[in-house]
Amino acid sequence: MINWSRVEELRDDFGEDGFAEVIEVFLEEVVTGQDRLAAATTPEAMRAEFHFLKGAALNMGLEEIAAICSRGEALSEQGHWAQAERDTLLELLPKDCAEFSRDWRSKLGMEV
Repeated sequence: MINWSRVEELRDDFGEDGFAEVIEVFLEEVVTGQDRLAAATTPEAMRAEFHFLKGAALNMGLEEIAAICSRGEALSEQGHWAQAERDTLLELLPKDCAEFSRDWRSKLGMEV
């Protein structure tokens, strides 16, 4: 679920041109973080990627993704293998990013 009010706040902070660049960087970084999470082989490595992705998700209004990352980070921090959270995140994150990329201009009332 995307908090479009949060996205609108960011657009207002950065302006339309600046916000387009923010989104481009966000999407690139999320793909990199997602790949690192998929490749993580220790709970500590998972924790670092959950933490990174949580911050990115919170900044861009991806609240459901942030909540999954928070659970995964907490489990990993305790030394647990957060496989269910990783699997869920790796399934949902590409879908949410695709929706975000496709819809942000129309949701914010900007021309496509």
